[in-house]
Amino acid sequence: MRTPTPAAFVLLASGLIGGCMVGPNYHRPAIQTPAAYRDLSENPPAQTQAASYADLPWWQVFQDPQLQDLIRTALKQNYDLQLATERITQARAQLQVTHSNEYPQLGAGVTGTDEKVFQGIPLSTKFATAAADATFQLDLFGQLRRETESARAQLLATEFAQKTAILTLVSDVASDYFALLDLDLQLQITRDTITTQEDALKLTQFRLEHGVATALDVLQARQVLDTANAEVPELQRQIGIEENAISILLGDYPQSVVRGRPLVDQPFPPEVPAGLPSSLLERRPDILRAEQNLVSANAQIGVAKAAFFPQISLTANGGGVVSRSTEFTNIIDSNLGTWGVAGQLTQPIFTAGRLRGNLRATESQQRQSLISYKQAIQGAFGDVSDALIAYEQYHKVRVAQEVTVKDLSESVSTSLKRYRGGITTYLEVLDNQRSLFAAQLTLAQDRGDEFQSLVQLYRALGGGWRQ
Repeated sequence: MRTPTPAAFVLLASGLIGGCMVGPNYHRPAIQTPAAYRDLSENPPAQTQAASYADLPWWQVFQDPQLQDLIRTALKQNYDLQLATERITQARAQLQVTHSNEYPQLGAGVTGTDEKVFQGIPLSTKFATAAADATFQLDLFGQLRRETESARAQLLATEFAQKTAILTLVSDVASDYFALLDLDLQLQITRDTITTQEDALKLTQFRLEHGVATALDVLQARQVLDTANAEVPELQRQIGIEENAISILLGDYPQSVVRGRPLVDQPFPPEVPAGLPSSLLERRPDILRAEQNLVSANAQIGVAKAAFFPQISLTANGGGVVSRSTEFTNIIDSNLGTWGVAGQLTQPIFTAGRLRGNLRATESQQRQSLISYKQAIQGAFGDVSDALIAYEQYHKVRVAQEVTVKDLSESVSTSLKRYRGGITTYLEVLDNQRSLFAAQLTLAQDRGDEFQSLVQLYRALGGGWRQ
């Protein structure tokens, strides 16, 4: 009977790769999701519109050219994103390593010897030895294929982790940028107030010199000016910290940040549809990542179950020896070839509970991953509901505050006319100016909060990671 060669061994092993796989096959869990997002609208929308605010790419949502440049820079240079990308490379390599175990492993080697003396006899002896071996573990119960399935799911989970990092980075840059513009607006309002109050103080001092005002009027005029001057250093401190935060997101050392449009010129979107609640499961990369972790944990149960069954390994080796010995003429000249095939079967008999403990551990890990998957879905719906409520209410607050600022502006103008006409004291003017200054700062904050809520809604809906 002819001895099989390594090539025949490889074909035989490849034919035995297929087989049954123990352990559960993955099926996406049936999760009951809400039929609509919760908000506080008096007449909430039906939420049957398939289009979502999150379907827009980030450069269409954030239309400030300078903000777009900042986001592009962050996507290129941010260290957290670089780490997330490098982890994909590692996971892809690990999948390659795991998958290679399903196939025969081949090796070869060659050695040579050249001797001039053999047992005191002046011979010239040359040996050349070539050997090749192949090993293969029959995956009859799917242990290796389940390991590959788990590694492939881990690769996908790592990729979705990177998408989550992109989504977070885009929203963080936009959020910090709008916060910076908000502080810029407050600083501008404060400086305008300082300029106005300096003029008012000069006017009051002039009236004092001409006997139509009192020293108390001058002191009261300085109060709003002093308050505004005290706000400037605090706002500059916050602006510097915000610029540093943006610089770090961009992968730079702390430095100043170039602005684009001021906050009052930033456009609000005409509408921000949330889209179908069921589509959230496919838009949020953190949910998709949690699902792939569940797929991986599910496959590990199969790995643990396969360990209870026999493990069969095949080995094959072959080689040849070429020798030549001479003493002026050929004495020995040989060429020998050898081949061999062997099989090994191992069956666990007593492991002191190790295999059962390992199975219970993997089953628990699968249940934990399922809980994490459900928790990720629940958290996503909570994020969207919070963002919808915040956007709706901040919009109402901003509109109402604009009316308040308009009314106070008219009050300041009227009280100044009354004061100059001698009808009222400067205290009335002072009170209205204080109220206007505070209302203007509040309006700037309300405008910033509204933009922040838009960013958070875009993020909660899963927007910003599709490039």
